[in-house]
Amino acid sequence: MVYPEFLREQIERQYSAEETERIYRGFSVQRNTSLRINPLKTEWAQVERELTGKGLAWDTVSWYADARVLPPQSEAAVRETEIYQGGGIYLQNLSSMIPPLLLSPGEGENILDMAAAPGGKTTQMAALSRNRAMITACERNAPRAERLRHNLALQGAGRCVVMQQDARQISDLFVFDKVLLDAPCSGSGTYTQGSRGTFSKKNLETTTRLQRELLDKALKLLRPGHEMVYSTCSILRQENEEIVAPFLNRGVVQVIPVDAALEEIPRLSCGIPGALCVCPDERYEGFFAVHLKKN
Repeated sequence: MVYPEFLREQIERQYSAEETERIYRGFSVQRNTSLRINPLKTEWAQVERELTGKGLAWDTVSWYADARVLPPQSEAAVRETEIYQGGGIYLQNLSSMIPPLLLSPGEGENILDMAAAPGGKTTQMAALSRNRAMITACERNAPRAERLRHNLALQGAGRCVVMQQDARQISDLFVFDKVLLDAPCSGSGTYTQGSRGTFSKKNLETTTRLQRELLDKALKLLRPGHEMVYSTCSILRQENEEIVAPFLNRGVVQVIPVDAALEEIPRLSCGIPGALCVCPDERYEGFFAVHLKKN
């Protein structure tokens, strides 16, 4: 498998030979299909009947009762089911399900999702809170914002408001109990043969500048003593540890260590104790997540 030169250089500089081999192996395998049951619309027994009717087998996930893993190339068959078309299930990689679980949205909380489209994590937070949290979902791009509205309606996420705006421009007069920042990134953790992503020093510099600005804004909008999650679908430390470290070093935030229930997830070494860097494999895309509390 041939990798973009800049991506290969970064991985081999940042990780040991053993970890690099695991990453490349994860990039090359055929990834399983995974989905999340939407308890706002259905229950597992109904999902089971429809999947069985399509001849689909599945595995459970120890750390998330609403997640299921199916064989590779099952996505088309899942999309044909009535329960998918009615919003009863949502196709989503397991790694992407981690940030809402860390944030644990609760009843009555006012939550900001800073880069929400297409809505997987937003609708997951609505489901986790049983539609009892008030969620502001921010997306600056008009077509993506419209797609977000569609998914929110389909999934029955009734207490979500779409803010079509660059999240960096949100007024500092707003204040939130919790913030999810799943930041735009290089997508290095999701690389597969034929990926269209552009990996270059210039693009990485542009992306990391945006990430720093978004995290700075997130912490301005977050109530003191409250929590946020910063995440990316990247395994490059410039987009992960190096974005968060300055805020830790200045004492703006502290890390809430990732729950032991997630220990089974394949990991890469990480420069922030308590954070999670997921190694790509058959089930997981490469991913980073850190749970933070504002001091």
